[in-house]
Amino acid sequence: MLMASPQTLVLCLLVLAVTEGWGQEAAIPGCHLHPFNVTVRSDRQGTCQGSHMAQACVGHCESSAFPSRYSVLVASGYRHNITSVSQCCTISGLKKVKVQLQCVGSQREELEIFTAHACQCDMCRLSRY
Repeated sequence: MLMASPQTLVLCLLVLAVTEGWGQEAAIPGCHLHPFNVTVRSDRQGTCQGSHMAQACVGHCESSAFPSRYSVLVASGYRHNITSVSQCCTISGLKKVKVQLQCVGSQREELEIFTAHACQCDMCRLSRY
């Protein structure tokens, strides 16, 4: 019968305890939807406001860097000696959701906001919103 050493048992228990605390987020590799609570206001004074569970895209995608090919070196005047390729976790689909806003008194308003519907690893872009 094979017996594990006490050090091996302690290490296994430690690994189990640490990975158990990571939750479901750490178990999902790549880029995926992640819920978050957002507070919506009708104006800067917060005359009407409400909250809604929206979706964001979170996670990681692949990237790499390597020495540039000779043709790239020549074309760049030997200034582009490293080529990098990367992808970012991005929103690939949006959907509109309605948020109920509670106003001063008993008045209610409804406002539409966008939330992520689908995510994917795609070209990294700088965006202005």
